[in-house]
Amino acid sequence: MAPQFPDEHSDSGNFERQEDDFREAVSDSADAKYSAEAGRYHLYVSLACPWAHRSLIVRNLCALQDAVSFSVVDPIRDDRGWAFREGAGYGPDPFNGFQFLSEAYHATDPDFQGRVTVPVLWDRKTSTIVNNSEDDICEMFATVFSPLGSADSPLFPESLHAEQEELSEFIYEKINNGVYRAGFASKQDAYEKAVTQLFDALDTLEKRVATREFLLADHPVETDWRLFCTLIRFDAVYHGHFKCNVRRIIDYPNLWRHTRTLYALPGIADTVNFDHIKRHYYVTHDDINPTGIVPVGPHLDL
Repeated sequence: MAPQFPDEHSDSGNFERQEDDFREAVSDSADAKYSAEAGRYHLYVSLACPWAHRSLIVRNLCALQDAVSFSVVDPIRDDRGWAFREGAGYGPDPFNGFQFLSEAYHATDPDFQGRVTVPVLWDRKTSTIVNNSEDDICEMFATVFSPLGSADSPLFPESLHAEQEELSEFIYEKINNGVYRAGFASKQDAYEKAVTQLFDALDTLEKRVATREFLLADHPVETDWRLFCTLIRFDAVYHGHFKCNVRRIIDYPNLWRHTRTLYALPGIADTVNFDHIKRHYYVTHDDINPTGIVPVGPHLDL
């Protein structure tokens, strides 16, 4: 069968994720092209997508709910991409009347040919996409947007910069993107290599959090949240759907405790929607799950 994203696969069967196309920055300078202003920016997310989920979590942690609005796309993505449809928890695009998120991409770049992804930070003033990189968006929310909200603890502590950058990259390569490299692999060798690296990394982090509550500090930093967005989805979709079935996260007592600790923090549970998560993966990836049947379980005691 053809791979899920043919343009993002190598001849050896490896999934090679496309680069983000829009990487403009919001500035704290009032005369910048994109200046940090309350009410100017809108965040388009999917509650199913871990990348978009992290940007929504950071928005909430930085208390930017009144400064940056957001809306949710339908969890079912077909060959037309992410859509705005009527339904519980999502609906029409509130500003532009877009039916599909691709319209925002083409409004910004009429020649755009890549895959349309979430999250998207949209500028109402110029009617363009500012940025579609979750890494950039999270850092901007925690820095240049910070005067518009408040944060109890720094998500990017300057004293931990080098160590945090290294650990975040490790988590992205081996775990965040690792589950996709396993799930979207189109050849056995590529799949087995990705799964081996994934569980080696999980084993490493299980030991790391055995003697500490959080990954780097006495409070969760952005690195904890990038791990959380994969762990919270792991047993529900990645374990079965992506064949990452060596172990479940509940089989890792320390990582499971870490996941539950983060889930219990104020405002986080409201960002986790297992209905969207499961319907997106099991229905959208019809090459992996051709029946489109969405499993009832697992029951996760969070």
